[in-house]
Amino acid sequence: MTALPDWMRPPREEGWFAEDLDRLPEAPRHTELIHGALVFRLAPQSSWHSHLVIALTAALREQAPAHLEVGREMTVKLDERNRTEPDLLATTAAFDGDRTWFTPDEVQLVIEVVSPESAHRDRTVKLRKYAEAGIPHYWCIDDEDGAPVVHAYELDVPGTYAPAGIFRGSLKRPVPFPISLDLDRLTPPRRTCRRRGNAEGAGLFRVRPLPQRRLRR
Repeated sequence: MTALPDWMRPPREEGWFAEDLDRLPEAPRHTELIHGALVFRLAPQSSWHSHLVIALTAALREQAPAHLEVGREMTVKLDERNRTEPDLLATTAAFDGDRTWFTPDEVQLVIEVVSPESAHRDRTVKLRKYAEAGIPHYWCIDDEDGAPVVHAYELDVPGTYAPAGIFRGSLKRPVPFPISLDLDRLTPPRRTCRRRGNAEGAGLFRVRPLPQRRLRR
């Protein structure tokens, strides 16, 4: 069995703390900390995921008020044992080129785009963690046959989210700022590949029965 590299061994018996992520240059990009354990991205992101994140970032930046900054590839220090990296977030923090994380009270909206590898974390673990940290709004976006579907949540009581709607085709929300999105235009339509051939039965092999021989008597 291959031994773990030294950098993957926790520096203390209690495991990893949130600030440890800033001292792990060997760790893969987008490493997160959940329940004191390092979480790595196991598979490359799809083109659909990447295109959606880029287009959604641009759309939200155009509509965000001056006191909010929409960004990505930044972590949120939820507590000492949890530091996640949502796909997008909206923060009230002033720009600081050296900072690597935000606190929950600086974040108004977090967005996770679900992938097969992250589905359980995005729909259950992070849903609970973001609510417990007091982040007012959470969007979880699914891929439904190539179209983005937004599941929106907002804090109902401290530490608990309530569903605020499921949006297909378009989204209009008054919070955390007035947002109007044409969801279908955030990703290009998926193309179906067809083989050349006849419209009916294209690409199929046909086996014709052999002619029967008459037996001579």
